[in-house]
Amino acid sequence: MTVDDLKTQFRQQSQAALSLNIAYIGVVNGLFSTLHRLGTASAATLADAAGLDSAYVLRWCDAAYAFGYLESQGDVFRLTTTGEAMRPDAPGTLMPMAVQSVLSAHMAERAAGLMRTGERPGEQVLAERDTVLPWFGPMLEANFASMFEQTICPAVPAFADVDARGGLAVDLGCGNGWYLRALARRCGKLRGLGIDGFQENIAQAEDIARQQGLADRLRFIQGDIHALTLEEPADLIAMNRALHHVWEKDTHTLFTWLHGNLKPGGYVVIWEPAWPADRTALREPSRKGLAFQNLSEHVQGNHFLRPDEIQAAFAQAGLQSQVHLFAQGNEAVIVAQR
Repeated sequence: MTVDDLKTQFRQQSQAALSLNIAYIGVVNGLFSTLHRLGTASAATLADAAGLDSAYVLRWCDAAYAFGYLESQGDVFRLTTTGEAMRPDAPGTLMPMAVQSVLSAHMAERAAGLMRTGERPGEQVLAERDTVLPWFGPMLEANFASMFEQTICPAVPAFADVDARGGLAVDLGCGNGWYLRALARRCGKLRGLGIDGFQENIAQAEDIARQQGLADRLRFIQGDIHALTLEEPADLIAMNRALHHVWEKDTHTLFTWLHGNLKPGGYVVIWEPAWPADRTALREPSRKGLAFQNLSEHVQGNHFLRPDEIQAAFAQAGLQSQVHLFAQGNEAVIVAQR
């Protein structure tokens, strides 16, 4: 491949990134959803309906048209098929790709500067961009809720056992509550308690639970696991893509806490990206994103884990565990029973 070929290739990749940036602006400002509701609209009408500045919306419409999200007839716009797919509530929504693109750019910029000092600011970097944090939970839900309900839950026997018994399910690092809502839909006898460090996530989780008629079964509180005492032992304690966020602080204390807050016969279910034992696996197309995300996690004071590391921590706490792999081995669900 010549230098000119490489330049062409990277220009195309740059165009793809620009396209997702334009989509992100439309997602977080409700422009795709508003235009879907209106059907067709001028930029001024769209701005008025979305409560936005008309000059900004006009420029966005031109950019969204250039990248194929909108069609136009004169000064009137409508969504294309791609624009429809960017709506957050569209079936199989493309919204997570737009949110992830801007979040990745933010984390790349932070990593570039912090390499000089070695500083690791922690999870607060997620809140440094006002428009990103409210979409972090919806991004995870759109990416993983369907996998949990349709693939993981039926394949992991612990969920059927807990469903039969009922009781309390606790989700540590619950985000916008998507996991507990999915669990509640499948397990009608369970009550849920979600705990998260960001109050914005808790407010979002409570609001969605009310909208879906689940507020009587699900409760959400802001808190830190290191200063948390459950009011009653749990039948299920879940951590979904959250263990790596607390792993480096005090793993032994955490797993002792998990063991001590379970009912006899209760389960701990850990869902984590599966960091490969062999670096060469990172060049596989399905794992390249994982490699970049691990750099982002370092900024937050975290790193991804191998499933056997998690099993070893369970064993040290007196719990035997089993690993279930999904998504070509990229997602690991580790289950331990007291």
